[in-house]
Formats: sequence, structure tokens, C-alpha cells
Amino acid sequence: MAKTPEISFDAPIAGQSLTTEVGNRPWQQPPRYSTVEQAIEHYIPRLTDEDAQDQLLDVLEMGVPVTTIANSLQIGGVMQGLHTIDVGMLVMPVIIEMIAFIADDAGIEYSMGTEKRVDSDKISESKIALALKKAKDKRSEPAEKEMSLEELVGEEEMTTPKSGLMARRS
Repeated sequence: MAKTPEISFDAPIAGQSLTTEVGNRPWQQPPRYSTVEQAIEHYIPRLTDEDAQDQLLDVLEMGVPVTTIANSLQIGGVMQGLHTIDVGMLVMPVIIEMIAFIADDAGIEYSMGTEKRVDSDKISESKIALALKKAKDKRSEPAEKEMSLEELVGEEEMTTPKSGLMARRS
């Protein structure tokens, strides 16, 4: 029997984020690190910490791409008010290279997340050629007799005047 999901009443109320005073959120304050160099000095010691490296390597072994981890770190830094979005984007290559260096040093295979992905919306040329061939074959077959609306519905139903609440008056 299907289990019904329990409703969580611990979730925030809709619109709750709009009820605080402007400036109370960390990202609405001036950033703690305003330059790229300061932000790098913040991230490098945290990435080289033993406990953080163990967790980082576990996540990489699960197959999470390096770019996803780096993006999560920099977005978290923006939300905590550590740096601005633009500084975060400029720090991203340094974070990516540092994570890759840590993984290489540990001998772990990882995915950078920049590999070319197969676009599921793109149709291969062989499928297009097959569809065109089928269309040509179908076109060369004798066309079936097309039926008119009167033949499909019946002449009596087409000529019978409608009556009722929404019928037009004559």
C-alpha cells in the first residue's frame, strides 16, 4: 500500500522572507572580504583543513563534479555575506583548481563538470534521414479519400437547428 508523505509544519511561512527589515540579512550588508585576494585567503585554509578534505574527498568519490562543489562554496559565501557575487565568480577558478589539486594528491578520480554533455534535444542526422525516408514513402502511397464534415457528422445533425439556453435566436 502506498505510504502518504507526512506534512512538515517546520517549513517557513510563505512570504516570511519579506517580513524582515531591509539590511538584516547577511547578503544585504557590506561583504567581509571585498577583494578576490581576501576571499582566496578565506577559502584556501578551509579547503586544506584535514576534516574538510576528508568530507571533500568523500563527496568527490560519490561522483559530484568539482564545479558543483566550487559553485556551492562560493554561493554559500555570498549568502553568508563573506563576499559579493562578482568576487565569488572571480574566486571560482581558484577554488576549482584547489579542489582538483586535493583530489589529484589523494589519487581520486573526479569529474570536473565541464565535459561536453550530449544534448538530448539535438536530433542525430541518421534519425532525420530515416524520418525523411518514411515521409517520402508515405507520400508515394495512394491517398485515402478525405471525408467532409457532413459525412463524418451526418447531414441531419448539421442542418438541425440548435435549441437551448445558449442557442442563437432567429
